[in-house]
Amino acid sequence: MPLIPPVGAVARPVTATPATGVGGAAASQPNGGAAFGDAVGKALEDLEATQTKADSLARDAATGRLQNIEEYLMAASEAQLATQLTVAVRNKAVEAFNEIMRMQI
Repeated sequence: MPLIPPVGAVARPVTATPATGVGGAAASQPNGGAAFGDAVGKALEDLEATQTKADSLARDAATGRLQNIEEYLMAASEAQLATQLTVAVRNKAVEAFNEIMRMQI
């Protein structure tokens, strides 16, 4: 039975120190925003790939070409969990943005 690969951000421990900030990256790093953008883009690409795989397996199960139905069930569960995680992260980001916008200067 294949194992579900861990989510990159969860699989690696995140540490915070005053000198480096969250994740160990220096706060003065000029490409920090680009690295975050790349990470978000990669996560969305992985989500799309997961959903595409689940859709393909669903199609194979419906047409009778899929011999191992458990493979589809695992892929569908993985896609559902990945989507729920993405939506939860998006909601937290929107909440944080709204909170920042409410701050007085």
